[in-house]
Amino acid sequence: MRNIYQTPLNTRYASKDMSYLFSDEMKFKTWRKLWVALAESEKELGLNITDEQIDELKAHVNDINYEVAEKREKEVRHDVMSHVYAYGVQCPKAKGIIHLGATSCFVGDNTDIIIMKNALILIKNKIINVIEHLSEFALKYKDLPSLGYTHLQPAQLTTVGKRATLWMQDLLLDLESINFVIDTIKLRGVKGTTGTQASFMELFDGNEEKIKTLEKKVTERMGFKEAYSVTGQTYSRKVDSIVLNTLSEIAQSAYKFSNDLRILQSFKEMEEPFEAHQIGSSAMAYKRNPMRSERIGSLARYVIVNSLNPAITAATQWFERTLDDSANKRISIAEAFLALDGVLNLYINVSSNFVVYDKVIAARVNNELPFMATENILMEAVKRGGDRQELHEKIRVYSMETAKRVKQDGLDNNLIELIAKDSAFNIKKEEILSILDAKNFVGRAPGQVTDFINTCVKPVLEANKEILDINVDINV
Repeated sequence: MRNIYQTPLNTRYASKDMSYLFSDEMKFKTWRKLWVALAESEKELGLNITDEQIDELKAHVNDINYEVAEKREKEVRHDVMSHVYAYGVQCPKAKGIIHLGATSCFVGDNTDIIIMKNALILIKNKIINVIEHLSEFALKYKDLPSLGYTHLQPAQLTTVGKRATLWMQDLLLDLESINFVIDTIKLRGVKGTTGTQASFMELFDGNEEKIKTLEKKVTERMGFKEAYSVTGQTYSRKVDSIVLNTLSEIAQSAYKFSNDLRILQSFKEMEEPFEAHQIGSSAMAYKRNPMRSERIGSLARYVIVNSLNPAITAATQWFERTLDDSANKRISIAEAFLALDGVLNLYINVSSNFVVYDKVIAARVNNELPFMATENILMEAVKRGGDRQELHEKIRVYSMETAKRVKQDGLDNNLIELIAKDSAFNIKKEEILSILDAKNFVGRAPGQVTDFINTCVKPVLEANKEILDINVDINV
């Protein structure tokens, strides 16, 4: 289909698993499963529905006659009734009881909830796999000193592994949120046209207990514990907003990670994987552009901005429902999941294949460490009889001279030499260098990594070990 637009979310970024969840096949098969669940439950509660009709419906859940439905929709301009008709063509004995008492949102909204819950679980599983890769990386590099940054300016040292725990911490917060949404999202249920269940009151002769039981039976048949207690024609569109806000939070975490990695790649400290025949630039053959990290940021930005769509939809629904949710919802919900799926595929790929240049990291540390170590040097010189105020002023002057030498003249950092030559400090260069061991300046970073992994990460990985080691394909 090269002569019409196709979304790159399917063709370039999202996995087949996620694409299937938002496919027509998934949607229409779920519609039919809902119709079967409704008919079975209505039969059990005494409506005139036979086993033969139920069996006929079950026999045609998966072999959908799309051509019949599409032809019918052109005539009636209604997707649900077109599929009711097509199902009835295949099930002539049961056609009179398909969709009995229901409104379009019975299949539409319930299916949307079912698909979103399945998609949330897929997203959750991928987050856990990213956390696994980051935890392995963090433990491997927990002791490797690295420049820490505040305001993107060199600050106290951290370690390469400790920085990875910050990326994991964000994802663990996201995991808490997505678990909450998965655990609390409910089915729309069996509510009728405006949510009053009036049609079912007619079918069951006003027996409210049977109607409540009907909803419970359908809900359980579709794999849910509960349906929302009250709805209008639709479930509250705030549910969509809550779901996409959760996806946005995950996108924010991935975006932050990708920006950090892009900067580290610019520093030549770390890189994302770069394949043997990969081309970084059409003009500059030497370039190794961080294209995976850039794509994470690009898609994450889309997810974050797209989360406004259901927020505005929820805010502007009138009374029991208006149809201005429909077209927007069809696009925004599916694309949020597809785009975030693409983000996490890339995150899994990158986090399992980091390239670390420890010598560059050490060189950058050593270039800044003399400035960071001046307090330690000062204290040692005072112990040897020096005047703190005098030595502090000398260090300040030497630091300014050295900074000028490094920044303006492009020369190396000679602060240690200046201090060692000044007899007021009474400390030899070799003694200063012993103070300058970078591992003396990383605080508890290695221990924090170990504690964090053992306390916060391992329990999550152990509880989800059956879904670890997901394989993802990066198409481009």
